[in-house]
Amino acid sequence: MAVEARFAEHTRVGVRDHVLVEGGRRLGLGLGGADQAARSGHDEEAQRRAGRWNDLPHAAMRVALFITCLADTLFPDAGRATVELLERLGHEVVFPEEQTCCGQMHANTGYRQEAIPLVRRFVRAFGEAEAEAIVAPSGSCAAMIHDQYGVLARESGDPGLVRAVSEVAPRVYELSQFLVGELGVEDVGAYFPHRVTYHPTCHSLRLLRVGDAPLRLLRAVRGIDLVELPEADTCCGFGGTFAVKNADTSTAMLADKMRAVLDTGAEICTAGDSSCLMHIGGGLARQRAGVRTLHLAQILASTEDALA
Repeated sequence: MAVEARFAEHTRVGVRDHVLVEGGRRLGLGLGGADQAARSGHDEEAQRRAGRWNDLPHAAMRVALFITCLADTLFPDAGRATVELLERLGHEVVFPEEQTCCGQMHANTGYRQEAIPLVRRFVRAFGEAEAEAIVAPSGSCAAMIHDQYGVLARESGDPGLVRAVSEVAPRVYELSQFLVGELGVEDVGAYFPHRVTYHPTCHSLRLLRVGDAPLRLLRAVRGIDLVELPEADTCCGFGGTFAVKNADTSTAMLADKMRAVLDTGAEICTAGDSSCLMHIGGGLARQRAGVRTLHLAQILASTEDALA
């Protein structure tokens, strides 16, 4: 319980300071740029696009934001962008303040019993949120819920936890998976006039099997120059604690990934996981390569009005 309590306090403070409390509107993340322009009557194209978003063939949903540790503590803009995007598409976003680490680090390094209290806390916090969907700006953490929570719940010997996981886990989505697979949306009204390459992260590709959902979203972004990343499906070398325990191997894998990114001539490398972007971005920054990293959610949340 000491592990659970420590992560609970850490996450509550981090989210309160860096991301949001009780949804994005507390931080003024309401309507996106095209909606604002449409309401002011100054941009006919924005009116048309905003109207199309509002007329999409799906009802507004109550969505709980699963922020993840990295977005909470290091990359809050990815969390803000996720909220802004979902609200712009007409959905209600709520934030369960009791959420903490999903336990992936513990489970992947052999501390499976220590991960179980975090599983229990997750399903309680998000079960009480009464959300139709639970969306994370991370394929890695969403994959943890789908791939390991059922096994950990059974290992706990608690039938109640097994039932709770079976009820909550199917509602957990990575952002692009939710937009394309659940909502049927590809054009989210984004505008991003930059040369971009996309790195598909291992867990989103191999465990969640999001496929080309992120690319379909990026191809619909106005102004973008999207270039294919050579050997895109190779790992960047991060792998959580793998990068610490196998630093030399991780660094060699990172070098290959950075070379591929630089060969594209892209200004920006994007991905759906802040962890991989942290790894790639750190390497590029040390080389002073002039290429920056940006989470997929931040590109999708960008609008022409916001960039003006």
